[in-house]
Amino acid sequence: MRSRAAAAILSDAGFKQVFNMQGGIGAWEGLVAAGAPESGMAYFGDAVQPQELAMLAWMLEDGSRLFYVRMDEFLRDEDAKKLFQSLAKAEVNHGKTLAKLYTIFSGGKTVEDDLPSRRDDIMEGGIKVDEALLWAQGKDVIAILEFSILLETNAFDLYLKMERKLEGDAKKVFLLLAEEEKKHLERLAALLEKKV
Repeated sequence: MRSRAAAAILSDAGFKQVFNMQGGIGAWEGLVAAGAPESGMAYFGDAVQPQELAMLAWMLEDGSRLFYVRMDEFLRDEDAKKLFQSLAKAEVNHGKTLAKLYTIFSGGKTVEDDLPSRRDDIMEGGIKVDEALLWAQGKDVIAILEFSILLETNAFDLYLKMERKLEGDAKKVFLLLAEEEKKHLERLAALLEKKV
């Protein structure tokens, strides 16, 4: 997943010949790759209206919040538990920001007014929360931190893409969210470095 994220970022930066080998270096050596659930950066699809982007981003933030809260069941590392609790609170704040943006651009409707009646809980990276939690069972703190870094990398990239599509206040909101995701990445990377 790291190479896919890197390939997407390079491609967006204008590089023309970017390749990503499915399975990474493990596949190159003929081994079967096993890893965390696949994350993707194309979850936003064709959504172009600010309210559509705000709704989708709100759903991803809410899914990430749920993931970080539920990880308390799996984590034994106290440093990681504290960090994930803090990240869950940050996702709540991101959700509030996106909900306000949605209300502005939807003519006064709230996120709750327009949430799909049936929806899978999807988190940053486009991964279903249940799949991520199932994967996390029995994993060590290093694997979980690496996975979380991938999720936040996807969120950072997505919000930069959204910022480029928008104007005015919506542009500012997505740029602010990208900066917040960058801070999450820095915190996760610092803890990973400490644990390795």
